Amino acid sequence: MSKSFSELKENHPCFASGKATSGRIHLPVCPGCNIACRFCERSLNDDENRPGVTSRVLKPEETVPLIKKALEISPEIKVAGIAGPGDTLASDNALKTFNLIGREFPELIKCMSTNGLLLAERADEIIRVGIDSLTVTVNAVDPDIEAQLNDYIIWHGKKIEGVEGARILIENQLEGIRKISAAGITIKVNTVLVPRINGEHIAEIAKTVAKAGAKRYNIIPLIPTAKLKDEPAPTCLEIHAARASAMPYIELFLHCNHCRADAVGVPGRTEFSKALYANFGTGEVKENFSHG
Repeated sequence: MSKSFSELKENHPCFASGKATSGRIHLPVCPGCNIACRFCERSLNDDENRPGVTSRVLKPEETVPLIKKALEISPEIKVAGIAGPGDTLASDNALKTFNLIGREFPELIKCMSTNGLLLAERADEIIRVGIDSLTVTVNAVDPDIEAQLNDYIIWHGKKIEGVEGARILIENQLEGIRKISAAGITIKVNTVLVPRINGEHIAEIAKTVAKAGAKRYNIIPLIPTAKLKDEPAPTCLEIHAARASAMPYIELFLHCNHCRADAVGVPGRTEFSKALYANFGTGEVKENFSHG
């Protein structure tokens, strides 16, 4: 049975009110992705502090000794999360990892992030594996807007571009949110704020995902990169306006730290990923990222 929202508010740094005191470990087990987001640039490095970045990609079976080592370094860790560097449902790696965590570390909160393209069809698997909280990135609920943020999706082996791909993505995101929330799993929605494209659309996203069952809403300022590298990052006023437009519909999450896919420790206070990965495993980090 999934942990309650009150348990998450007490022990999950993404749901805590005020400064986080509990830690998390992000397990980078998912190299592949099925969406070509125009703002996404995944990378293997030790320096950048943003989503989609990790120092290495793990195999599911490597995560058990890694978590044991992490808990020795940072006993405050209460959450095992998987947030990439690709999508968690584009392969079986995340769900295999959560099965291992459920057996070896039943006390840990299991947290997963996804773009939601496969969320509706894999909802039953997510429920069975005992996920406690799920984050879905929903950047628009209008296909014409979403098509400006994605080049294409890979859907059952087919590359689908433009508005048609965007429509499929949004339908699956919302249906998946409805299925997962109906099972009692807490859902947070992330939106990457690109003011020129979806800045006037935030209220509609917030209203729609809340109606589908999401509990929290996190507006993430664009980091200009990849094909949107020349798009200006949102100003403080634009972020404030976006949050104000969403606030009537859903509770906001206001302390996002743009965490890496291999982050370890208490957000905003400690970061132990370099210490954790030092001398861990073989040191073999090169694994191709892919779409599909």
